[in-house]
Amino acid sequence: MEDSADGAQFLKRKYDFHNAPEVDQAVRRTFMRTGERVPQDPLLRIQNYLSRFTEITDREDSERRQHGVAALKRVLHTRFIIKPTDIPESALLLEQRIARELGHGDVEITDDFREQKTQQIITDQTRSLDKWVDYLSSDDAEYPDWAKYWTLRSVVAMGKLEKRVDDAGKETARFTRRSKDTVAPFPSLNPRALALTIGSIRSQLEQKRQPKNQRHPAENKSVRLDDSQFQQLLSTEDFARLYTQFLIELPEYSTEGLQETRGRWVTYPQGSDPTPLSQSLEGYPLEWCTASVDTARTQLQGGDFHVYYSIDKDGNPIVPRLAIRMEGNSIAEFRGIAPGQNLDPYVAPIVERKLEEFPDGKAYQKKVADMKHLTEIDHKMQSGAPLDASELVFLYEVDSPIQGFGYGYSRDPRIEELRNQRNPELDMLVVFGCEPSQIAHNLGELRPDTRAYIGPLVPGIFDRLQEYNIEHVYTSFPEGKIRRQSVEIGGKTKEQLLSELEQAGVYVTSYAEDMINSPDFTTLPIPQTLHTVRLKVGDLGLSGNPTTGRVYRKMQELGLDLCPAEVGPHMRLATKDQPLGDYYWIVMKQITDSDGYPNVFRLVRYEDGLWSDARWAGPGSEWNPDDEFVFSLRRLET
Repeated sequence: MEDSADGAQFLKRKYDFHNAPEVDQAVRRTFMRTGERVPQDPLLRIQNYLSRFTEITDREDSERRQHGVAALKRVLHTRFIIKPTDIPESALLLEQRIARELGHGDVEITDDFREQKTQQIITDQTRSLDKWVDYLSSDDAEYPDWAKYWTLRSVVAMGKLEKRVDDAGKETARFTRRSKDTVAPFPSLNPRALALTIGSIRSQLEQKRQPKNQRHPAENKSVRLDDSQFQQLLSTEDFARLYTQFLIELPEYSTEGLQETRGRWVTYPQGSDPTPLSQSLEGYPLEWCTASVDTARTQLQGGDFHVYYSIDKDGNPIVPRLAIRMEGNSIAEFRGIAPGQNLDPYVAPIVERKLEEFPDGKAYQKKVADMKHLTEIDHKMQSGAPLDASELVFLYEVDSPIQGFGYGYSRDPRIEELRNQRNPELDMLVVFGCEPSQIAHNLGELRPDTRAYIGPLVPGIFDRLQEYNIEHVYTSFPEGKIRRQSVEIGGKTKEQLLSELEQAGVYVTSYAEDMINSPDFTTLPIPQTLHTVRLKVGDLGLSGNPTTGRVYRKMQELGLDLCPAEVGPHMRLATKDQPLGDYYWIVMKQITDSDGYPNVFRLVRYEDGLWSDARWAGPGSEWNPDDEFVFSLRRLET
């Protein structure tokens, strides 16, 4: 009884719940049903409302109980499941992009496509919300009615799970706030995390009932937060924050739990029932969209789906650690459990062994090697051991970007975490193998013995850098690296280029093919080497979102030139190790496509492979600061 009073007081304080419309309606229903008036006491009014929920879940007649639960679900569906008219166009555009990355080509957003995806979103939300209702109304959920109400009220306001690493290198997570146009399903239900969440808040309410001189802090149930941090979290009385904390603290995903890598691979065959796959992922703090039955079905239509499950404390291989989605006989993507769906630090050897089974496994060996090397550096720094020059070159990505298995553009969070623990001013001397005086920060400091330039890009800078043959060029270290690449052009006809692109398995869009077939696309008869640089728009020193015209004018000031159009297909053929999610444009004289739009080549790596694409680049087209361009270095006169 005291627990009920504590809970009613909690809801009154947190939501002003005694004045809520639903509480008023419950009072009227009670009078109409029994003829008895509910007293005006706020706590009794709240308990009267909660008793209705208990009456539904505690019915002995299973048929009446199911009828009551179904009625509750209908109310929740009406209020909280997204309406078709509220589904944003961006969600459909995302589905369109995913379809292309799954190898289904350019999918037009037809009425049928819109209806299909709308129904999928609604179905996923309905199923995920029903799981909470079914559990809270089951005999397994031995919680007071106020706690069940608090849980449901919180869950319907929670959106998508997002994991990240904070500045201190600790993994954190949060659920975004749900709005009427949120398309994500409702949170995954984990009974253990729910029990800890409700148990912690009940302990706090019990302490508040005690005389002040007899109170003591509620027991710290967190294994990651210290007592002060836990009490601060508990004081928020925020279900979403508490539940998220306990969710990411699952023993299986603790440092000790992750070190246990024994387990087994399970293959879900192409075209098979998606339910076992989806159910095996339920309750775990994953960012995998495969946890949705409909998404799992779509992915299984394209190919097999492999999941590695490590063993739990009882020796059962049921803990999802990584996944491989196939498209036909080719690997389409990897998924891990770290933030951004990267691999956790302990599974690289498992991936390495698994890759030997696939024909295209070698294409992923750099990622495996990079993850192993990064883990070695992580362990070395944790032990306090110094890093040698080769390890620093790797960590600062001097020779090539560190490739991982994160989704899209997600980098392994350990890269920034480890860099933040170091002094880049000292490290760069080791990386470049030089003295401080051999690093120039402006034109006036350039000398014949300069090893690196770290500074702004000013007029004439690239002529001087070529003159002194400066190898390492940055606008800032280490994130502002200016990458150079030499590419062989000429000696091939446009027909030969198209044939070689096809043989290499490159996807050439119709727009890019139109450009190559255009009379304005020409090739040199004699092969030659062209030196290029790759810059971000933000590196050019232009404010805002500059137009193509401004970018091209700035190019000339800096001593850069347009690339010949044939650089597009030649660089595509030469750059087969492009990281997943990477894309950039070739700065060239625009070629008009079949629709009359001026285009330049765009080279991109999607999950299904390498693409040669095109992008409208009219004089007034605007570019984001992070967009990247490839320019030709101006030839120095000798």
